[in-house]
Amino acid sequence: MGFASSDAPLAVKILIAGGFGVGKTTLVGAVSEVAPLRTEEYLTHASVGVDDLEGVSGKSTTTVALDFGRITLSRELVLYLFGTPGQERFWFMWNDLVNGAMGAVVLVDTRRLDVSFASIDFFESRGIPFVVGVNCFHGVRDRAPEEIRKALALDPQVPLVLCDARDRTASRDVLLSLIDHLMTTHPVA
Repeated sequence: MGFASSDAPLAVKILIAGGFGVGKTTLVGAVSEVAPLRTEEYLTHASVGVDDLEGVSGKSTTTVALDFGRITLSRELVLYLFGTPGQERFWFMWNDLVNGAMGAVVLVDTRRLDVSFASIDFFESRGIPFVVGVNCFHGVRDRAPEEIRKALALDPQVPLVLCDARDRTASRDVLLSLIDHLMTTHPVA
C-alpha cells in the first residue's frame, strides 16, 4: 500500500459482506463519517419462500444493491466501505463490487453461522484478505471465539473480532483489525 502523492490520502476500498440480516447496513451506518448511501427496500410478499427469514423475523427491509460509507482513519488513509446485499438472489452483484477491493469484513451472527459460509468461501476463493466480525447482537456473546473459529473452519491467520455493529467504536475496531491484517499480508515495500 504505497502513496501516490504526499498530499492525497490513500483511498482503500473495503467490502462489508455476510449473510442476510447479520448487520452489514448497521455497521456501515455506525462508522461512516458521511450519511451512508443505502439501497434498502421493504420486504414484500414476493420474497416469501425466496428469502429465509429464520432468526431475523422482525426484519422489514433489505439491501438490494449496496450500502456505501466513508471513514477517514488518518490524514493518510481513507476507507470507502461497500456493504454487499446478503440474500442469495443478489449475490451476482458481489462480482462487480469486489473489483478494486483491498479486503473485506465478513460479518457473522452466531445464531445463524450457516449463512456465513458463502461469504467466507467467496473471499477465500479469490485470495482477498478478510477478517471476521462477530456481531454480538444486544451484547450477547453466546460462543467463545475459538468455538466460532472452529465452526467456520477459519484459517488461523484470519483475524476474528467480537463487536456490536451498532457501536461506532466497535465497528471502527473491526476495520482497524482488517487494516492491520492487510499490512501483515501485503507489507509496504
